[in-house]
Amino acid sequence: MKHLEHLVYKIIKAIPLTALLCSLLLVGISAHAATLRLATTTSTYNSGLLDYLIPDFEQHQGTQVQVIAVGTGKALRMGQSGDVDLVLVHAPKAEIQFVAQGHGVDRIGIMYNDFVIIGPPSDPAQVKNLKNATEALSRIAASQSLFVSRGDDSGTHKKERSLWKDITRPRESIWYREAGQGMGKVLQISNELDAYTLVDRGTWLAYKNKLNLKLLVEGDKRLHNPYSVIRVNPEKYADLNHKDAMAFSRWLASAEVQQKIAEFKVAGEQLFVPSAD
Repeated sequence: MKHLEHLVYKIIKAIPLTALLCSLLLVGISAHAATLRLATTTSTYNSGLLDYLIPDFEQHQGTQVQVIAVGTGKALRMGQSGDVDLVLVHAPKAEIQFVAQGHGVDRIGIMYNDFVIIGPPSDPAQVKNLKNATEALSRIAASQSLFVSRGDDSGTHKKERSLWKDITRPRESIWYREAGQGMGKVLQISNELDAYTLVDRGTWLAYKNKLNLKLLVEGDKRLHNPYSVIRVNPEKYADLNHKDAMAFSRWLASAEVQQKIAEFKVAGEQLFVPSAD
């Protein structure tokens, strides 16, 4: 034990005093660095967009961004409970209600893409090239072809439920499975089962080279998929990091970051279209 103490002492003594002080200073700064908690959808995380954007904000703002990737429904509930400083989500009706009920402020449209229906190359429901998403789901239901739903109250799940409204909405069955998982996991499950599913284009492009599934249905205007950033109401939770939340939302809407969003591509394909004024 004494030998170990002596060795530690020798190591510390060998470190130049200036370097030691700098190291301690950096540790102190790191320990007191501000943290911004962002609840966002799994699509912005799985696509790689946030890993691409956020380091610049952290460097210039001196704030660490803690990304919590969940479904839109859960993200909004976290904002409602004051567990995060802001949300980046994609379910317009739920977002409008969130703000109207006083949970959030300053809703800003940031970008959009669209949803697509993907499925096995054999396409047992014969939906390939349909431009009507409801018709595609009707054929899937009629043929009882496997369909995997996120089933997690995410923005994607909310969109799927809205598409089923015009036809008989299935319950959990042999052919209709609710995974209760994020988009990446649902894609893996759908791939293993040779099943259909609804996915945002950004996540599809990020994952498609890892899957045997094919894009079969796109182009329906009802598949439009806008994303907005909303700050949690500072009057409701005064102790949150509202300063950095405001800086982050304005940063996302800035011309520089909007251009970076437009330039973000996977395999040469653009994943999101910027939409902030």
